[in-house]
Amino acid sequence: MPPLLRFAPSPTGPLHLGGLRTALFNHLFALKHGGKWILRIEDTDATRLVPSSLDSIRKGLEWAGLEYNFGPGIGGPHAPYFQSKRLDLYHQYSKKLLESGDAYRCFCTHAELDQKKKDLQESGSTMTYDRTCLKMTDEEVARRVRAGKKHIIRINDTKSPSLPPFSDLVFGEVRDAQGSLPTDPVLLKADLFPTYHLASIVDDHEMGITHVIRGEEWLPSLPLHRSLYTRLGLSEPRFGHLPLLLNGDGSKMSKRKGDVGVHDFMNNGWEPSAVLNWLAIAGRNVNNPLLSSQIPVTLSQLVEQFDLANYTRRRAVLDRAVLSQLNKAHIQRLVTSEDPTSQESVIARAIQLVKERYPNSSLNSPSYVTQVLSLMGDRIERIGQLTDVGRMFFDGGLALEQPMPCDPTIYVSVIDTFANWIKDAWDENELSNTLHNLSGQVKDPKNGSTVGRRTTMLILRHGLGGEKNGPPLGETILLLGRDEVLRRLEAVIAQSGLSLKRVP
Repeated sequence: MPPLLRFAPSPTGPLHLGGLRTALFNHLFALKHGGKWILRIEDTDATRLVPSSLDSIRKGLEWAGLEYNFGPGIGGPHAPYFQSKRLDLYHQYSKKLLESGDAYRCFCTHAELDQKKKDLQESGSTMTYDRTCLKMTDEEVARRVRAGKKHIIRINDTKSPSLPPFSDLVFGEVRDAQGSLPTDPVLLKADLFPTYHLASIVDDHEMGITHVIRGEEWLPSLPLHRSLYTRLGLSEPRFGHLPLLLNGDGSKMSKRKGDVGVHDFMNNGWEPSAVLNWLAIAGRNVNNPLLSSQIPVTLSQLVEQFDLANYTRRRAVLDRAVLSQLNKAHIQRLVTSEDPTSQESVIARAIQLVKERYPNSSLNSPSYVTQVLSLMGDRIERIGQLTDVGRMFFDGGLALEQPMPCDPTIYVSVIDTFANWIKDAWDENELSNTLHNLSGQVKDPKNGSTVGRRTTMLILRHGLGGEKNGPPLGETILLLGRDEVLRRLEAVIAQSGLSLKRVP
């Protein structure tokens, strides 16, 4: 049977990198094995809901190109896809657990529970609840229910079933870590909403989920979840837990620290393909054939190469320097792509930025902007930097705003000599030779010596764009074109004694 997976975020804030990675791995696994995946919204904690979260989650997935098969906005045979609309199901399953004695009602108030926990700690017990309500008679429980006494439903861990052998898809054999959970964890809260423990089991079974790929933070709950499957007589899905993400310095990523929200990467101009590539290679086994971090990989290539066996159980470090290199590579991949849709997308974004920053510039055609991006290469980390790092290609007056890099007489002489060559003998094929020989044609008026090549090139760079460094000068001149180069140089000559000032 084709696999069916699910990505089940809680709408308690914007989609973050950890959530995006979980969605990515579900997406890759489903496509690699001919399956599908569901977006399910786990909105059972009303106290933590953030109304804008669902929109953020869906926009983040759409930006990344992770298209779910069933879920909000799409529908499907497993609806509803909001847990808040599936309460009757959870009540049915909790009733079944009560009837079998695998769960019980707890009527203790919050104050009573806090005191019991404190007393247990002071006595040296590792328990968090003394199971007072488990000792109640059926008659007493029924009387309190009839009286409308508020209560929760807890699992009865004194009846723990024997669990079949287990192997995690990433961690392999894992120890029973249920001891880190509270005593008799809550399944149904007093507001009649389920906890994650019950809701996830019920929904995964009812929706026919075959594989659960989720974060490492759920490993301690795994024995409890497997216990629920056994108690309810349900078949378990296969589980794969993804190690936590770490910052480049080894610290744990947190929503409260740094920029880990997907919306930050969207707003700051990172390429979604680069971010996915970054998330996909983090935590990979260094001995496996997964592509190098320096090579741009498309989503379809990630699908082709995806295998959970290629990942270690060690926590994955997300190095921003790697993302930077990947983003540069992905921009160049998109610029040179043979897929018109991919290329047009990145060029359209670049043109929009140019028009917003330089509304009076005519240097914004698709062909021109494509050539600029190609020429700039890895000087541009993100598309949003194009109008700053590559500003000389769109703003012809930058030289007029900068001080001269040398003696004004030498400066104007070099500019004038090259401008005359353009007017009288422009030949693209001779440009390289002309630039090479230009320094020998200009003399320093103070001592009569020939102006050096380095100074000559520095002057031309300044005259064309007010910059000291940049792409190869010959390629820059060819891209700007004869008329634009001549216009800029003549403007510099005309204004040389007015707005240009010598560096002190």
